Amino acid sequence: MNLEKLFYVVTSTILITIFLLFTFILSPDSYKGNLKNKEKIIYYVDHISAAHQKLIDMFNEKYKGQIRVKTINLTFDKFSTNERKDLLARYLRSKSNRIDLFSVDIIWVPRFRKWTVPLNKFIDSNLINKLLPHTLETCIFNDTLYAIPLYTDIALMFFRDDQIKNLPDYETIKNELINGISWEKFIELKNKIEKHSKTRRPFYIFQADKYEGLMCSFCEIITNFNQSIMTNSGHLKLKNEEVEKSIKFLIDLVNKYNISPKEVCNFRENDSYQYFSNNEAFAVRGWPSFLSKENKYIKTELLKNIIKAPTPHFSKTKPASVFGGWNLMVSKYSDKIPEVVKFIEFLLSPEAQKILYEEGGYLPVNLTLYNSKEFIAKHPDLLFYQRLFERGIHRPINENYTTISDIISFELSKAIELNLSPNDVIDAISIKLNENILSIK
Repeated sequence: MNLEKLFYVVTSTILITIFLLFTFILSPDSYKGNLKNKEKIIYYVDHISAAHQKLIDMFNEKYKGQIRVKTINLTFDKFSTNERKDLLARYLRSKSNRIDLFSVDIIWVPRFRKWTVPLNKFIDSNLINKLLPHTLETCIFNDTLYAIPLYTDIALMFFRDDQIKNLPDYETIKNELINGISWEKFIELKNKIEKHSKTRRPFYIFQADKYEGLMCSFCEIITNFNQSIMTNSGHLKLKNEEVEKSIKFLIDLVNKYNISPKEVCNFRENDSYQYFSNNEAFAVRGWPSFLSKENKYIKTELLKNIIKAPTPHFSKTKPASVFGGWNLMVSKYSDKIPEVVKFIEFLLSPEAQKILYEEGGYLPVNLTLYNSKEFIAKHPDLLFYQRLFERGIHRPINENYTTISDIISFELSKAIELNLSPNDVIDAISIKLNENILSIK
């Protein structure tokens, strides 16, 4: 973690502590006044976008005098997902009832379940049946519902249509990209564009910093080879030909094929978006929020030339796009569970999900919107995402996953930067995982 990141984490910890101190210790009159008025205060931790805040304001107005939601904003601009995870874990370990509801990356659910309320008996089954099936897979662990999806996400690619328009086979190339191009043809396309334009620009920008974004690319490539890094029983499968091929390909994107610049080893999402925009790159890996109003890293004039496409896959292999998204979990130390559940139900309503999508770019989890001809006619992009969901894959659902991911992504990023041997990478990962008492095969 660099000094700037460390500063934000320390500052956030201090601010949250001061916030709770003033709210509950130094302002007893206000707190007693709320009790007297029977207004229950819910404390909600999330990245609070403008769309989130609009919904919170609507809910507070609707339940004025009964329930009020207050927020602790862990914004994506200042905190990585790992930093948010560590901050949340730190506060939940304190067993404080001052955090009632919080959002988690879908891969955190197994780890955070020990601090949360099982929701099977609190959430109406009719509501559960209205949610996208793939989103529920990350909410259930050992047959228990520990979380509820707020919005879903899926990895995809964005490319510059204007950079291929002058190619003689433009329509063919565009259709290949939109329908999911193979890596083999994608690499050929780089050479074709350079030869035709007589200009060398960065071609494909992906996120290869030491974090979860790199793990997403790794999981997709392994799935292309019809493999997984983990067995159903929780054993890691690292020492096989497919894993070696997957690692080598990520290294070769930068060091052999030169379709990605070495700078990607320092990129997370926002860094990669900004580099893509500023350096006239052809394509960038990203998430649906890339096109949202909150993305301040893309030049506005570029948007008219940017087209969505699936991430590439190897020829004659299984296409794969990693699912993302954020789920809601309820602290087991909360003393306002009925009120929190009412807020969750509000957030999952079709009206609230519309606002999250239309104003924040967050993909809905409520099936009602996907089944609404009127809403789809207004937002045909949802048809693209529905097709993309069909090739969606989940990262391993395992309580040790975050530890596994941290180790693998660290070694992968280093290997890409230094052009290391895949076998050396596997050995380094295995040693670190064994030190953490994890079973490897």
